[in-house]
Amino acid sequence: MMQTQAWISRRRLLAGLTAALALGTGPAFAQDYPGRPVRIIVPFAPGGSADVFGRFLAQRLQETLGQTFIIDNRPGAGSVIGTDAVAKAAPDGYTLLLMSNTHTVNESLIPNKPFQLMRDFAPIAPINYSDLVLVAKASLPQNTLPELIKAAKAKPGGMSYASSGPGTPYHMAGELFKAMAGVSIVHIPYRGSAGARTDVLGGQIEMMFDAIPTMTEHIKAGKVKALATTGKVRSAVLPDVPTANEAGVPGYEATLWLGLMAPKGTPPAIVNKLNAEIAKITSNPEVRRAWTAQGTTAMTMGVEEFTRYMNDDIAKWARIVKFSGAKAE
Repeated sequence: MMQTQAWISRRRLLAGLTAALALGTGPAFAQDYPGRPVRIIVPFAPGGSADVFGRFLAQRLQETLGQTFIIDNRPGAGSVIGTDAVAKAAPDGYTLLLMSNTHTVNESLIPNKPFQLMRDFAPIAPINYSDLVLVAKASLPQNTLPELIKAAKAKPGGMSYASSGPGTPYHMAGELFKAMAGVSIVHIPYRGSAGARTDVLGGQIEMMFDAIPTMTEHIKAGKVKALATTGKVRSAVLPDVPTANEAGVPGYEATLWLGLMAPKGTPPAIVNKLNAEIAKITSNPEVRRAWTAQGTTAMTMGVEEFTRYMNDDIAKWARIVKFSGAKAE
């Protein structure tokens, strides 16, 4: 009888230890993380905002946590390919997702994905947001947004705009603009923002919405025309460029924001540790000043606040997708 009780006690102890190790929620577990290189999958092509700030974040986390953080670009299908790879990864904190509001858009734009964002992922932290700028090729006859709208209305379907792919902020900014301005402009999706940007700069495509930090140098060099920015107020980086709201599309607003997620089931201790480390980075005065100078605003939230923010953004874009009639080509 005593041997049986001892055997049962040992089994219970082993089961408890196994469960604790599986959950990994204790402080010691978090303290030891990361014990090997961490991979951050960026489901977008190199050269865009997600890639640039993902590499910045990876470098800073590497410095503070003393372990390698590797950026792995996996573009395609409007971010679905790379995102699905993270959804299928082990929930151990060693595969993370650099995401954007492309993902919150895709919850309604691409409902038949192999994953659902809030079901299959754990929000970690936001990184930053930036307004966009509508730029046109340098040879376009129109020089202002009202002139562009007038020309587009005169010849429906006669102009086109490039984007980095279906569901991306650049695509949705264009669809929202079309709906609110009452114009018909053809959407030309690319595999990433670099290709779209190259063809606008080269004059093959009339226009695109792009992140201000990425496009500013081309605007200042005269390689493209800046017609409007997409924020509530003018950009400090492009103070002479009116907002779309000022320039003829009342109420228009669109932004690009970035964040980090992990596969669902990732130990809360790891999620909280990463959230705290990212908050240190985004709260750093030097980082904030540098990003502001580029037209980017740092974001800092706890895990619960970021989760609420994401749910609200999913609901917002569901309304916009329905209103604009946007489709995933």
